[in-house]
Amino acid sequence: MILLLGANGFIGRAFAAELRRRRKPFLPVTRQSLDYCEFSLLFSYVRKLRPKFLINAAGFPGSPNIDACEHARELTLHANMLLPQQIAHVCTLTNTPWGHVSSGGIFCGAKIVVEGETHVERDLSQPDLRRFLDLHPEAIRGFTEEDEPNFSFLSPPCSFYSGTKALGEQAISEAGNCYVWRPALPFSEEDHPRNFLSKLQLYPKVFDQVISATQTRDFAVACLDLWESRAEFGTYHVANPGFITTRHVAELIHDILRPEQHFEYWKDADEFYRCAAKEPRPNCLLDVSKLLNAGVNIRPIEAALESSLREWRPAHPAFEFQGTGPDLKVLLH
Repeated sequence: MILLLGANGFIGRAFAAELRRRRKPFLPVTRQSLDYCEFSLLFSYVRKLRPKFLINAAGFPGSPNIDACEHARELTLHANMLLPQQIAHVCTLTNTPWGHVSSGGIFCGAKIVVEGETHVERDLSQPDLRRFLDLHPEAIRGFTEEDEPNFSFLSPPCSFYSGTKALGEQAISEAGNCYVWRPALPFSEEDHPRNFLSKLQLYPKVFDQVISATQTRDFAVACLDLWESRAEFGTYHVANPGFITTRHVAELIHDILRPEQHFEYWKDADEFYRCAAKEPRPNCLLDVSKLLNAGVNIRPIEAALESSLREWRPAHPAFEFQGTGPDLKVLLH
């Protein structure tokens, strides 16, 4: 039995769908069905259920975006830092292996190689840099799991959301029986407030950036493949290989999904942050070599984006799991 926390979330639903496809027995747990933020409740539940694996897909990303985390700091800190720490304690006490959905958003920018020298560039929207990368795409590198986060409270400026996600990783850094999965910008074929493709269609203007992104179904598949193959515990960047620009994503949306929509673009980062965003955005590139070297297959970013747009499904009322199974009360008493 696999225990899935945060089952109603955007990524949690992707895990649930993939577990059903694999016919794996699992228990989807929501905050409404079990307040897993209460240590005693979660410990009692896990101790008596004895799951083979626990997935933590719970967290607080802000709604409609990370700017909202600035006005809900206590909730953000609790969901993104204290909850993973609490789960780590429970899983250590019960000897339960587990996986934690973190975020690639603890990085900003990419590594640029010029004449054999590597430096980190946080702002990939600069016109001169973009012209250089157009001529030398091989010069850009993603961050690896060995790199220290450069978009955190220890490496400001950062958003409060990213700062708490980095703290969450620090809080569980000693957990030896844990996977830390870092997705990039999440997207899928499902119109959803958390979907990068949904957000892009609503923006009055697009901030053109070089990005990594993660298709949620591919993310769930890759994470479960790591577990089922008994890959080494540790941190993995889980994004679709390659990189793409938000301008190109907007063009794909126009060509495949919304031919009537014509996108406009912010002139530069200064205009974007002056007129649209309140907090800095962690646009970044992630190197997924460790994931691929572990034997996990995942589609390139271009193929995943085109597939999601061609299979696009309009928004519908979110399915909510009702309870966590008939034995819930028995397990807690």
